[in-house]
Amino acid sequence: MSQPEIVVQSTPAELAQGAAERFVLTVSGAQRDGGVARVALSGGSTPRALFTLLASDEYAHKLDWQSIDIFWGDERTVPPDHADSNYRMAHETLLSKLTVPEARIHRMRGELDPVVAAGDYSLVLQQVFELTTPGAIPRFDLILLGLGPDGHTASLFPHTSALDVRDQLVVANPVPQQQTTRLTLTVPVLQAAANVHFLVAGSDKAPAVHRAIEGDWDPEETPSQYLRQAHGQVTWLLDRAAAADLRQSAAG
Repeated sequence: MSQPEIVVQSTPAELAQGAAERFVLTVSGAQRDGGVARVALSGGSTPRALFTLLASDEYAHKLDWQSIDIFWGDERTVPPDHADSNYRMAHETLLSKLTVPEARIHRMRGELDPVVAAGDYSLVLQQVFELTTPGAIPRFDLILLGLGPDGHTASLFPHTSALDVRDQLVVANPVPQQQTTRLTLTVPVLQAAANVHFLVAGSDKAPAVHRAIEGDWDPEETPSQYLRQAHGQVTWLLDRAAAADLRQSAAG
């Protein structure tokens, strides 16, 4: 387990630019090593800015988009055309503008019964990653994650049942504080990734950033702390407002 890298940019726009550069470096490196890169996307406003940049003329040509398997770290239990769908946001800002083959786009089926959808996505992971050993965990080349003011990441919310799951890849996670159920990759899957990039902007996230990186160990209260135990490289890409409560940080 390596120490996290903390990169602080002055503004959200600079954060998105830096995230795009690192996305390209990480994914192109994975393609050189293995031919096909496997990436899990996230929802939220900061990834939206990243996806818009990646689809722009400045960045789109820098990657072989036909050799990227696209997944999601979590999803709301809504149809793919719903305004709240993480898939819809990524499709509108990124995927519809590029040449990613449909067969390489693996969305969580939020329109299904959540338990069925979680089981379905687990099978997709097993098939694409060719997991044949019971209990095997997929190793993503890159997982993008956000951070909520409550310390949640993906759809691993504080004090929810998914935090205790170690024998499944994907679960339907009831979130009483949101009055909903979410689909999410589980803690072991996030921890197994070769690279995790947290993208976090805004002063409202500063206390959670501090708890996640420097706070006393309490992952039930701040689930993002589980990424302290990640097996790969974790990089925190922050704007200055989000990094305000950190004792130590690095400039971008």
